[in-house]
Amino acid sequence: MTAPVATAGNEPEAQASADPAKKIEGRSLGRIAWTRFKRDKAAVAGGIVVILLITLALLAKPIEGLFGLDPDALHQDLLDADLGGIPFGDWGGMSADHPLGVDTVQGRDLLSRVIEGSWVSLLVAFGATVLSNTIGTVLGVVAGYYGGWVDTLISRLMDIFLAFPLLLFAIAISASLQGGAFGLHGLPMHMAVLIFVIGFFNWPYMGRIVRGQTLSLREREFVHAARSLGARGPFILFKELLPNLVGPILVYSTLLIPTNILFEAGLSYLGVGIQPPQASWGGMLRDAIQFYQVDPQYMVVPGMAIFITVLAFNLLGDGLRDALDPKSN
Repeated sequence: MTAPVATAGNEPEAQASADPAKKIEGRSLGRIAWTRFKRDKAAVAGGIVVILLITLALLAKPIEGLFGLDPDALHQDLLDADLGGIPFGDWGGMSADHPLGVDTVQGRDLLSRVIEGSWVSLLVAFGATVLSNTIGTVLGVVAGYYGGWVDTLISRLMDIFLAFPLLLFAIAISASLQGGAFGLHGLPMHMAVLIFVIGFFNWPYMGRIVRGQTLSLREREFVHAARSLGARGPFILFKELLPNLVGPILVYSTLLIPTNILFEAGLSYLGVGIQPPQASWGGMLRDAIQFYQVDPQYMVVPGMAIFITVLAFNLLGDGLRDALDPKSN
């Protein structure tokens, strides 16, 4: 008898069976989504920029104190009075002390005002997004699950809110509450009004998305199993359906935040949002109207801040959508 000869093709199988440490590991849905997300370089870059922007907004005051930046400090000595308050030099008077230059008439440092305006824009955008998502998610999941007259009532309510001319309505409310409301005055009042106006009238968009997802989820096996075990409506809504709606809600939130940033900047640009002397990106664009033809720096700085922020959030939102729902690709 001859001894069996080991072939090259059997070696990997023999090694795998001999090495018990090498086992096939299952991957969770979160890990699979993270793997997909990492492959999208644009989304990763957008996520990094978003993290940096949020960090900048949270640490705006400490950064200003650490580097001696004062968004309201006047530097009249850097302005040419003969030219109507235009800074000396090109590009807004850029220098080592003022890397992005200073604004006209008052001579305030543009870098410090961009940093100061970051937390205002992000706080309003995040606050409005949380408000609209909360209202839209609750009403959307209730409409989608119960159906019938409940769905009809909530759907018609969505149609009514979507029919509002939001921009004109926001201008009217913001302008009428400039003097104060609900015991609030100044910056807190302006920010509260913007968060309410933007968030309260934008919830139907989230409501329609959640309603559509709920209509498909309520026919799934796990919902029928919960009903067969005696679970009631509120338990199914908040314990079974809502956890499965986290993905769409998260994706839409990252796409709604830049929209809210643009809306806040637009209202501030029109003079009914954040009021001076508080720095805001939209207010900086409004101040640049009279001087951008002389020096485009005043328009470029706040415009690029808005552009980079909105682009980063959109890239992050697109990446999350593709990672959490590959069928949408």
